[in-house]
Amino acid sequence: MGNNVVMARGKSLSDWETLLTGVERGKTVLECGANHTIFMQGEPADSLFFLLRGRVKLAVASHEGKEAIVATLGSGEFFGEGCLAGQPLRMATAISVGDCTLTKVEKPTMARLLHEEQGIAEMFVTHLLTRIIRYEADLVDQLFNSSEKRLARILLLLSHFGKESTTETVVAGINQEHLAQMVGTTRSRINHFMNKFRKLGFIDYNGEAGLTVHRGLRSVLLHD
Repeated sequence: MGNNVVMARGKSLSDWETLLTGVERGKTVLECGANHTIFMQGEPADSLFFLLRGRVKLAVASHEGKEAIVATLGSGEFFGEGCLAGQPLRMATAISVGDCTLTKVEKPTMARLLHEEQGIAEMFVTHLLTRIIRYEADLVDQLFNSSEKRLARILLLLSHFGKESTTETVVAGINQEHLAQMVGTTRSRINHFMNKFRKLGFIDYNGEAGLTVHRGLRSVLLHD
């Protein structure tokens, strides 16, 4: 998708890059390979990250060792912003899914930008509101929808399937174990639904390139 990713209120990924380019101090550009741990749950929350290229998953672990993926983020999204609200420690572990390019912004630098730069403040607030709406929808999805519907919704979200889309590709690196954690079910159930979706022509596997989601998958969400 690159620089043509359209963000909320018509802002694009290139808009974010342009604004952050003017930041000289308190900013670091990072290149990460696949499965790189960007930060760990429980570490000090002293910065936030802007994802320029690639995809990042946020995972949490209980004291008993049970793990779950709570979000998968794509190009043009922030994460780790809890530090700005007084969060002392990371609430999740951030791991790259495939190669990623990130901009790390220190907490004091971002706080100053939000205070001094109206453009960045407006875009950042819009970003946060969009994420809150997404998390509310995720909660409703977990409470009221079946595992099959939750899987269909996640595949559509991961592929950035839009209203005008006919097919979209989910990036490589998201496997059935990841999907099981995100849906909240077992890997065997995910395998069952994925095979069902493929037989119905809703998805196609493309080997290392990931999988392709077709418009027909949207019908799963509409079916009672």
